[in-house]
Amino acid sequence: MNDQRFENKIRQDVGKVKKDLMAIEEDSAAQMSEGFEKLKGDVKETVVGAVETVKERVGYGLSQYNAKVQKIADKVPGGLNEKVSKYPWVAMSIALVFGFFLGSLCKPGRQHHR
Repeated sequence: MNDQRFENKIRQDVGKVKKDLMAIEEDSAAQMSEGFEKLKGDVKETVVGAVETVKERVGYGLSQYNAKVQKIADKVPGGLNEKVSKYPWVAMSIALVFGFFLGSLCKPGRQHHR
């Protein structure tokens, strides 16, 4: 009879250990899931904040650029001023050509090595 009680005790203890391990596993999975959800939320907030900051800075930069282009266009004689105000791509094209021109002036001459 003593052996029977010992076996029953072992079975009960093994059953308790299994239940405890399952509970620990479930708790760990739940905590991990909560951690991932929190991390996902934090990342989302960070990305949204960064996008808003970039939008604000780009908008500010574009408004400054437009104001400078308008000042330059106001000084240009003829109908170019009206074209620039109606068609922003004209101003960008002029700025691009002017930039290439300045770049070619500032670029050191190419040296040929023989």
